[in-house]
Amino acid sequence: MLESIPTPCYVLEQDKLNYNLEILSRVQNLSGAKILLALKGYAFWRRFEKLREILSGSTASGLYEARLGFEEIGGFKQGKEVCVFSPAYKEVDSLLPFATHIIFNSFHQLARFAPLVKEHNKNAEFSISIGLRINPLYSEVETELYNPCARFSRLGITPDSFEKGLQKYGSEILQNIEGLHFHTHCEQDSTALAHTLPYVEKHFGAYFKGLKWLNFGGGHHITRYDYDENLLIKLIQDFKAHHHLEVFLEPGEAVGWQVGFLIASVVDIVENEKQIAILDVSASAHMPDCLEMPYRPSVYKVSKGAIEADKGEQSARYCYRFGAHTCLAGDVIGDFSFDSKLEIGDRVVFCDMLHYTIVKNTTFNGVELPSLGVIERDENGMENFKILKTFDFSDYKERN
Repeated sequence: MLESIPTPCYVLEQDKLNYNLEILSRVQNLSGAKILLALKGYAFWRRFEKLREILSGSTASGLYEARLGFEEIGGFKQGKEVCVFSPAYKEVDSLLPFATHIIFNSFHQLARFAPLVKEHNKNAEFSISIGLRINPLYSEVETELYNPCARFSRLGITPDSFEKGLQKYGSEILQNIEGLHFHTHCEQDSTALAHTLPYVEKHFGAYFKGLKWLNFGGGHHITRYDYDENLLIKLIQDFKAHHHLEVFLEPGEAVGWQVGFLIASVVDIVENEKQIAILDVSASAHMPDCLEMPYRPSVYKVSKGAIEADKGEQSARYCYRFGAHTCLAGDVIGDFSFDSKLEIGDRVVFCDMLHYTIVKNTTFNGVELPSLGVIERDENGMENFKILKTFDFSDYKERN
């Protein structure tokens, strides 16, 4: 099947997505929390059917994500949540038809926009709940690029700024909010949440009275094989019992974790001290985490029907540097090695490429966007591949 898939192509493996959703469903049911899909991390909406049945809604960083969540997962009429957070809103009017929750990043934004939301709520069939994002000054995220609590972070109100905000606007401004939101995790186990919650309670627990909900944010790697699911469930149960608040979780990567791959073809092999395989995919355009983190993906090659996994850098007889077909000198995916020779025309599969890649990819250099496909079972239980979306020149031209 792999040799018949046109490249480049992002491929969803439906069975693997279903497996993740079963885990999330169990956590949701046992903990009593509402689990929402963070669309910034996973937005493969063409196969949201089962996801829509299980998850309690979506979270968005702006209008387009909010509208996508509203249209493809559901909104207030379907009993689904559409929680929106932005570091700063230019306006909120466009969000009002879609959002169930709007979370502000400062007291200034709260003071500016809360009256508009409250005016909307007077005649709305469903009221929009207002919240504030807080920074508990604790995070175990080691990569600075992804640490929401790093020094000088713009994300969330620190305890000191919270106090100053109340002094400036008056404590009565809190009457506008029904919840608080913190997001301090990135690909972490529930032990990180266990260490974080005491800081949240220490700095902001005094303001829990009168609230309806607390959003624990994303970055909970719930579907990872070694994640402590039972600890997460207990933490949520205990928190709800003690504070009597509704709890939200908003994973993105955990939904799309290991549910699909990006498949490429070897277009050419050149030599400059080492063998360099030029592929029809780009780290810069199609796998940005390979340059941002940096991140080295798991890889295997498909040659004449045989599948062989990468053995690691310089660990096997045939070693290759994988580079892109763009003009960016540093557009390199990494060094990989195999026991058998790589040939022009072979396929290369990059594992776990359905989260963050599609929502962040670009048409840099005018390179084509990878197609979107799915491997799913038919009524006879047989796996089949299907192309769901292809891109052409107009997709490049119209975004410039």
